[in-house]
Amino acid sequence: MEDAMKRQRTLQVALVLVGVFYSFWGYLLFDDLWHSAWLNGHNDVLPMFLSLNMVLGIFLLLAVKQPAKHRSLIAYGAWSSLAHGLTMSIQSAEAAAHGTHRKDSPLDIVIFVVIAVVLLVLLPAKQPTPAPISEPRFAER
Repeated sequence: MEDAMKRQRTLQVALVLVGVFYSFWGYLLFDDLWHSAWLNGHNDVLPMFLSLNMVLGIFLLLAVKQPAKHRSLIAYGAWSSLAHGLTMSIQSAEAAAHGTHRKDSPLDIVIFVVIAVVLLVLLPAKQPTPAPISEPRFAER
């Protein structure tokens, strides 16, 4: 029982850290849109990416109180972070193969993979589904 409490507390701390990390992207999004920075490099994707992860961060913060009830959201956060890290890895490898260098650092890839692994390891167990409620039976005539 005590291990389960420690695991839940560790998950809550991880959710706060990841939630704050992703929520902070709201500032980056606002700054990017306010200064029309995305127009300079024709980088239309960055504001959309920032908005998705900013909202994810807010919802992860909302999940802190009752993580077990938000299992699918936490799983989404983990798998999307892993997908992002793997996509960045492929892009970096392709850029290197073509003799160019990407702006982001290899540490960015590690951060997203670590976020994914931590959330997946601490993911709450599936809750048993309640028995379906049967339809009421009416008296037959």
